[in-house]
Amino acid sequence: MTSELAISAKHITKRYDDKTALNDLTLSVNHGEIFGLLGHNGAGKTTTVSILTTLTTPTSGEATINGFDIQSKPKQVRQSIGYLPESVQFYEYLTVFENLDYLAKLSGLKNPRNRILEVLEFLEFEEHLNERISTFSKGMKQRVGIGQAILHSPQVLFLDEPTSGLDPEGVIQLRELITLLNHELGMTIFMNTHLLSEVTKLCTQIGILKNGTLIYQNSLVSTIGSFDAGDSLEDIYFKIDGANSK
Repeated sequence: MTSELAISAKHITKRYDDKTALNDLTLSVNHGEIFGLLGHNGAGKTTTVSILTTLTTPTSGEATINGFDIQSKPKQVRQSIGYLPESVQFYEYLTVFENLDYLAKLSGLKNPRNRILEVLEFLEFEEHLNERISTFSKGMKQRVGIGQAILHSPQVLFLDEPTSGLDPEGVIQLRELITLLNHELGMTIFMNTHLLSEVTKLCTQIGILKNGTLIYQNSLVSTIGSFDAGDSLEDIYFKIDGANSK
């Protein structure tokens, strides 16, 4: 199924008892974008990703991914997306291949060995094929996590705080990998982050969440062009945040 938009969310609200985690969220992401959703901890970023990836049901509102409705066609949504959570969980006593083979079969891939080898070669990680996950750094686990997320060739990849806990070298390597997935494979990337530096270096479009409300969405180029020439992205962020606090 084809759609003009990779991601479309309209009036999404999510409540947990008396707490409103998301309030009337409306956003859209074009195919091929790298979209960065910014916000402080607790702003609603992870809730947004959980809803868009069908892990959580919204209280109200609607959304489509690649044209598939998240509530009426969740299976088709899951088949067309990849997801890397903030904390990647693996069977650490198993090797890279054993983990990916198990996860690929859960995803419905038949005889996935060739696809696993293809993905690991793309990630420049094939030499670690038979090594146990327990011996890996956080950055290496993130790379395996992206491997499992793209095994089924998704059109949209969701990343929840992908650089969390990585050392500077790991951040650079992950940034390069995200760019490669977007440029070489044409994947639309939707990433949550609280790091403005990552948005500057990666994203084509940004949104800002504050207390569950989307207070801003625009292209990165237009955002920078709309403010004073001397403003850094940090300045712009706090100006937008401050304007919406009044």
